[in-house]
Amino acid sequence: MQLFRCPRCGKGKLYRNLLDINDQCSACGLSLRAREQGDGPAFFAILIIGAAAAIGAAIVEIKYEPPFWLHAVIWIPFIIIGTLVSLRVLKAALIAVQYQYRKDDFN
Repeated sequence: MQLFRCPRCGKGKLYRNLLDINDQCSACGLSLRAREQGDGPAFFAILIIGAAAAIGAAIVEIKYEPPFWLHAVIWIPFIIIGTLVSLRVLKAALIAVQYQYRKDDFN
């Protein structure tokens, strides 16, 4: 199964744009409208990217002692890009898990 495709057929696109889920699969017609994941993907993205940024910033600070502006140049883009990428992956993964274990809820 492909991660950014319909969990049932694997052909239709899951996303309408960067983070919006399609209402239904264009290939098989599976309704994806009610498959809202809530705050789950955001929580995991913050947990993973926040921990990676904090640990990375601590290591860079201890090892190289760069000025604070350099930390901002490094870690702000890392956090923004990492969060967007991980949100997209985590939303798709949670929809796939929902479909795998609760197929009856999908119309």
